Amino acid sequence: MNHPKHTQLESAFQHGALALKGQFTLGSNYTFLVDVTHEGQTVQGVYKPSRGEQPLWDFPENTLALREVAAYIVSEALGFGFVPFTVLRADGPHGAGSLQQYIHYDPDYHYFNFTDEDKATLMPVALFDLLVNNADRKGGHVFFEEGTRKLFAIDHGICFHEQGKLRTVIWEFAGQPIPDSLLARLDPRPEWLADLEPYLSPSEIGALRQRAERIIKRGTFPAQPQDRRAIPWPPL
Repeated sequence: MNHPKHTQLESAFQHGALALKGQFTLGSNYTFLVDVTHEGQTVQGVYKPSRGEQPLWDFPENTLALREVAAYIVSEALGFGFVPFTVLRADGPHGAGSLQQYIHYDPDYHYFNFTDEDKATLMPVALFDLLVNNADRKGGHVFFEEGTRKLFAIDHGICFHEQGKLRTVIWEFAGQPIPDSLLARLDPRPEWLADLEPYLSPSEIGALRQRAERIIKRGTFPAQPQDRRAIPWPPL
């Protein structure tokens, strides 16, 4: 997480002035597009205030923004690099919340109309979702940045539950072996787990470490569970 670009973003996202530019209306929680201005430069971000989160019966209240930041930390620590830069901003326009780099992409090109070649690139995302126990991997939550074709994955507010909650549209890898090159990333070292302590409970961090160990031991992607819903709704 010491990439020069990320260092510049961290300074801007932690100290820059935030100006609300619009609201995303498709989700359940309040989500805003903001301009972040710092030292004469302006970048766009996605601001999700904790006070705008709808309560969930199975997740602690006012924790979704924290989980967004935790997902970024895990993505970076394990070398996935597809969660946009994300921080917790204490003094947002509507209070504390997550602030994430806005990525320009084509919203009409998503999982459900990806080419076979593009779907084949999603195996690391499937592994990441399995690890962080993502309960809401919709088809519009994975996309390619305009101009670079870099893969990104967003919306990780309901991850890291201690109980099995995996709900995803990405099931085409079920039963397949996880390549050694991906499994090698899951070494649950205490150094990066400690970075999660401000954002997750000790029991959630412990469950994350146990999931990593189970995935390494099993070495294959799981099949869809039959005793609960395995695909989020709506799926896009």
